[in-house]
Amino acid sequence: MRFSNNFLDEIRDRVPISTIVGRRATWDRKKTNVGRGDYWACCPFHGEKSPSFHCEDRKGRYHCFGCGVSGDHFRFLTEAEGMSFPEAVQTVADIAGIAMPQPDPQAERREKERTTLLDVMEMATQFFQDQLQSAVGVRARAYLRDRGLTARTIDTFRLGYAPESRNALKEHLASKGVPKEQIEACGLVVHGEGIAVSYDRFRDRVMFPILSSREKVIAFGGRAMAADAPAKYLNSNETELFHKGQVLYNFSRARRAAQKTGGREEAGTIIAVEGYMDVIALHQAGVENAVAPLGTALTENQLELLWRMTPQPILCFDGDGAGIRAANRAADLALPFIKPGKSVSFALLPDGKDPDDLVRHEGRAPFDRVLSEARPLAEMVWQRETNGASLDTPEKRAELEARLKQVVSVIADENVRRHYQQDVRDRLNSFFAPVSRGGGDRRQGGFQRGGGGRSGQGGFGQSGFGAQGQRGAAGGGRLGISERLMRSGLVRGHHDLPALRESVLALTIANHPQLLFDEYDEIASIEFENRDLVRFWSCLLTVAGKIGAELTPAVLRQQLAENGFDDLVKSMTQQIRNARLWTATEEADAQDALQAYRQTRALHSRNKELRWQKIELEREIAEMTEDEPDRAEMLMRALFEVQNEISRLENQEAIIDGFGVLSGRVKGAAVTHG
Repeated sequence: MRFSNNFLDEIRDRVPISTIVGRRATWDRKKTNVGRGDYWACCPFHGEKSPSFHCEDRKGRYHCFGCGVSGDHFRFLTEAEGMSFPEAVQTVADIAGIAMPQPDPQAERREKERTTLLDVMEMATQFFQDQLQSAVGVRARAYLRDRGLTARTIDTFRLGYAPESRNALKEHLASKGVPKEQIEACGLVVHGEGIAVSYDRFRDRVMFPILSSREKVIAFGGRAMAADAPAKYLNSNETELFHKGQVLYNFSRARRAAQKTGGREEAGTIIAVEGYMDVIALHQAGVENAVAPLGTALTENQLELLWRMTPQPILCFDGDGAGIRAANRAADLALPFIKPGKSVSFALLPDGKDPDDLVRHEGRAPFDRVLSEARPLAEMVWQRETNGASLDTPEKRAELEARLKQVVSVIADENVRRHYQQDVRDRLNSFFAPVSRGGGDRRQGGFQRGGGGRSGQGGFGQSGFGAQGQRGAAGGGRLGISERLMRSGLVRGHHDLPALRESVLALTIANHPQLLFDEYDEIASIEFENRDLVRFWSCLLTVAGKIGAELTPAVLRQQLAENGFDDLVKSMTQQIRNARLWTATEEADAQDALQAYRQTRALHSRNKELRWQKIELEREIAEMTEDEPDRAEMLMRALFEVQNEISRLENQEAIIDGFGVLSGRVKGAAVTHG
């Protein structure tokens, strides 16, 4: 039986290749990064002791750097498990939960017709390209030249021109023997009831071919040359080949570019912009991993396409009111579907600029800065709900809280929803924290609004670490990040000393930042209870993300100090040294630091889990009625056990100290604990 390419693509996309390969391979825990869908194992095709077999969910491919085997889902099943190709397809389809197609002569006929239609679309593309370079294309060539596009870029994207004629394309295709039914099926002419003679859909327009994931032309977008045209941009209508809400412009080229990106920070990044020309201008400027929806708001299917390429695409919008509204719509679209390791971030351009304007007039650097200041989804939601809000009464503040709870309640993943709910509580606590007046520690009335800056002004609003909006009022000077944070009330002038366990976790990474890159997903997901450490950790991760694997302890300490955390670092350092926990200090050997860190992290995670259980049990007990004595006794017993376990873990914290005394390695030299 012959399987259609659409069916094979669908079941491949629904099943991570690691699920297939994992039937025969054991993943190496040190090299594998599950959060990024990046897996390593000893090759199942040849004997080896060190893992050289690589499997990437994002690409849907495997490759062994030892013996050279490579392939996709079906090839692995045929070669590793001896299945026939139909058996391999059946296996993947079963895992995907998709029924196998039944033998259908009509379906096979439609598949052949699709292939024929693709041939017609290719002929139309070549016709438009030829017209652009002919005498009738002079205005279109001038337009593209004025937009700064080079001949190479025009050729790369196969741009063309549809002449100002009702039948130029139709007659050209007819002269090549293409029947009118196929021309109509491709959406190249307007036809149907009430239209006596069909006519070319695209007339006097610059033409943008739209490619499928297999890089076949399936549709066109056309930009009108006439200023009075009813529609500035016109897309192909829905056809057998083309469904607008399921396609992204430049999808295949951007996916290849993302896969080739070398740096850890940039690897897999995909940027979604708003239009064809944005994508093309960015490509010409060297940003080749950009895509665009086709003239409409981002759809659920298009969002899934983005997530196939990268766990956290960057959605880039114009910084004007329309761009902000589009970003907010995209945030609402994404929220129900986010999962651990699967989200979106938002880059907002300067007001009145789009990517095309920015790179054409100022080069790539300003756009890179915009990307570096991309806001996480949680920040985007917070900014939307607090921007311009009047919160001068308890009722209005309660309304804000209720609104935020409603927004995050749509998140389907239970764990992510719980963390968003905690994030909302933390932000509200900071936002309405009482302001100290007249010095001292007493809090006297008033509220500090710590995070409701005007949208589009900073990389992360008032509490962020972006470069925009940092200009001070005096003399146009730049307002430092630490000063902005101090003024906003999000970083206080003094620091409450964190719990010892949290100090160990934070200071170990500050002194040994390479550990962050070795175990990024686990370390970056740590949550702190101490509010100063929450902000410290956010700053640390931001600095690490910008500098990458080249980050040194000295550079990190300097950045932390510049952001107002010097006193906190000094306090934690003294706390650590007083407790004789040498593995958290900068003098400790990296191996000892890592070993102690893992145990501390496990202890911290278990403690947080137990405290969450305690809160939930206490809530359930408080909501009990008197007619449930058996359930009340069960809950009280569970609460008692959880409290005992919390006490036992807290008493166990001394174990951490054992690592420091155990070996005393200090970067190659011995340490005396006296």
